[in-house]
Amino acid sequence: MEAPPSPRKTIPSFTIPVDSENKATQFHPFSLTSPHMLAFHLAWLSLFSCFFSTFSIPPLIPIIREDLKLSQADIGAAGIASFVGSIFSRLAMGPVCDMVGPRIACATLSLLTAPIVLATSLVSSPTSFILIRFLMGFSLANFVVNQFWMSSMFSGCVVGLANGVSAGWANTGSGLAQLVMPLIFTAISHFNVPSFTAWRLAFIVPSMFQALTAILVLIYGQDLPSGNYKEFKKTRNNSKEGDDNFLHVLFNGLKNYRGWILALTYGYSFGVELTIDNIIAQYFYDRFNVNIQMAGTIAATFGLANWFSRPMGGVVSDAMGRRFGMRGRLWGLWVVQTVAGLLCVSLGRVNSLWSSIVVMCVFSVFVQAASGLTFGVVPFVSKRSLGVISGMTGSGGTVGAVVTQTLLFSGSEFSKQTSISLMGLMMIICTLPLTFIYFPQWGGMFCAPSLDPNSAAYQYHLLQ
Repeated sequence: MEAPPSPRKTIPSFTIPVDSENKATQFHPFSLTSPHMLAFHLAWLSLFSCFFSTFSIPPLIPIIREDLKLSQADIGAAGIASFVGSIFSRLAMGPVCDMVGPRIACATLSLLTAPIVLATSLVSSPTSFILIRFLMGFSLANFVVNQFWMSSMFSGCVVGLANGVSAGWANTGSGLAQLVMPLIFTAISHFNVPSFTAWRLAFIVPSMFQALTAILVLIYGQDLPSGNYKEFKKTRNNSKEGDDNFLHVLFNGLKNYRGWILALTYGYSFGVELTIDNIIAQYFYDRFNVNIQMAGTIAATFGLANWFSRPMGGVVSDAMGRRFGMRGRLWGLWVVQTVAGLLCVSLGRVNSLWSSIVVMCVFSVFVQAASGLTFGVVPFVSKRSLGVISGMTGSGGTVGAVVTQTLLFSGSEFSKQTSISLMGLMMIICTLPLTFIYFPQWGGMFCAPSLDPNSAAYQYHLLQ
């Protein structure tokens, strides 16, 4: 009797070239092919909605502060609160991605925080305003999901570009909020709605948008090129890798010193960007006496530059990596972020409206490109604890924002323009530790790779 044919493992087919792990080796940002490019569009759109929601408040601060009788200290505390909420959620989101996958993590967080955005319309005191900003900040942990998802879908040769474009397009949500929320407020006011009611009704838009993107991720998203995390974990549990529990993954990432240095560096690229998003509309409104729509439009140019500047950082990182290896990626990050620091110093020292706008626009390109360059390095730090490293680095961004906002923009004895210049100096100083990052098989900024390939591979494996 003839034995039945043995079942063959189905090999998935893809419309774009992939490597041995089925990760895409090409990046087509205007394609919707599944799973790679569809995951890309879902990831950036979901994070875009979270940025839009979180930064829908700052452009309306001139109206909100009159309604709620907010002091400058209250406004500063609320800005800090929005970042503090993001710190813990980003750090936790890394291990969560490692355990349940980016699709469930992303949709769950967005659905949990969308009602909080809507609840902004109900605040009635400075305390409740600060609390709402704290809770809204949790949604920014979807940034970790975004970068984890891209690193799971795209190969090393294009992962810097994929991370940069995905995060860059998403970050434009903060700029669009600066532009759109004053327009929504004005449109509602045209129906003879009192201004103190109009700003509250405006928050229906970002909350509904965020919930919609979460539903799209649940319906159409896929965690990995080969399927969802549920199937992946089932397969892994039958292999030798099945002993990677939550604590093992977490501590494996926390003991990697490279992750801490990148967190510090990111704290003074993306952290500075968050701080600028929080204060720039009010800065132009108060210092140059422009109206709320003009202040919002100027502030929007800063955030909207993410559409091309952060992706440009990813492109530079990948190009430097192909030409000079890891040394090129690190040097590119150091140069771009140092230039951004110098431009930030200049922004605080120019005294005319148009000069400030020009310097701010150039500064936005470099500081956002530095963020893209940072996440051009992150995927190479640890394969096993990629989510943890992403979470550490992402949390570093919000920690930097909290420290900067607390020291310089919350009742500080310095003027806003002086504080902006001091922030630039902090950027330059906090970029220097990049010189200590070293990979045994790739080297560092000043050091060559290890001469013993077996030793290099072993040392790197210990830190994976």
